[in-house]
Formats: sequence, structure tokens, C-alpha cells
Amino acid sequence: MNPQPRDERPWGYFDVLLEDAEHKVKRIVVYPGKRLSLQRHRHRDEHWLIVSGEALLTLNTEEIVLQHGQSVDIPRSTLHRVKNTGKTELVIVEVQTGDYFDESDIERFEDDYGRI
Repeated sequence: MNPQPRDERPWGYFDVLLEDAEHKVKRIVVYPGKRLSLQRHRHRDEHWLIVSGEALLTLNTEEIVLQHGQSVDIPRSTLHRVKNTGKTELVIVEVQTGDYFDESDIERFEDDYGRI
């Protein structure tokens, strides 16, 4: 499938680079000091590679600091959130695998922007 247009969010934006029936690849940009919602997915696993910037990742109750070149696997049903703790944009390449990749598979538990 063809890549979709940029999707602007209050914390930054993402571009869908590739999507088919078996996987989806995104480039996620998080602005300095911003963070995504605390969320989980029922139908997909995610693999995040930090391309640039500094990240504080929450996985369930654990917090992990990630930097350029580091990656993490986020199994489905795992609570997760990422925050940009640096002074420049945080860039993540996300690879989703599973059986459903729509944004409606996001179950939010906390959100800085009132999207629960």
C-alpha cells in the first residue's frame, strides 16, 4: 500500500512508511518535553528503534532510558508510554506486527491531552 500522509498529534507527528496485511512501519517524531499517552494494544506487538534523541520509556511499571541505536520490543497488552527527555526531536522507527494495525487498537489509560 502507499504511504499515508503525516498524522499530526499534540505530542508531535508520525508518518506511515509501509503498511500491508502482515505489518506496519511508522516514523514517529516526539517534540522535546512531550510524551505519548500511557496505552496498550490488544492486536499488535511493536518494536521501537531510537533513531535520534533521548527517550524515557515506560513498560508496565518499569522505566527505561533509551538513546540513539537502542531498541525495545513491546508485546501486545503491555502498558507503555514514551517521553522525549532531550532538547531535540525524538525520532523512533516503529514496526508493528499482529493482526490489526488501526489506531482504534489504542487503549489509553493516562493522557496529557484529554484523549481518554
